[in-house]
Amino acid sequence: MSEITYTMVGDYNLPNLKLPEQTEVTLGRWSQMRRTYLKEHHKILYYNLLTKGILNSHLAEVQQRASELEETLVKQMAEKAGLTEQMKAGDMMKWVCLMNNIRNSAQEIVKNQVIFA
Repeated sequence: MSEITYTMVGDYNLPNLKLPEQTEVTLGRWSQMRRTYLKEHHKILYYNLLTKGILNSHLAEVQQRASELEETLVKQMAEKAGLTEQMKAGDMMKWVCLMNNIRNSAQEIVKNQVIFA
């Protein structure tokens, strides 16, 4: 372990602290949502992950899990609702409305199971 150095600020000696290096990740929709949720509702967990240097890897894992779950749910729900390419070609507006409903339902499930868990 390296020696701790201090900087004099006014009448106080403050430690020169540096966070550990974290891998660069591109935050998607789900990981940004998770980061905001942790920051606002679970501050201790957020700062523990941040100071350990594993926040970005946690967010990347959440992004991957949430995206895969959303994709799987949309496929399953579309099959169950009977959405086909024939319906898409025949009645585009009906297909779009049903698909939007399915996508919104899947996103709510992802939020409850992955993001806010």
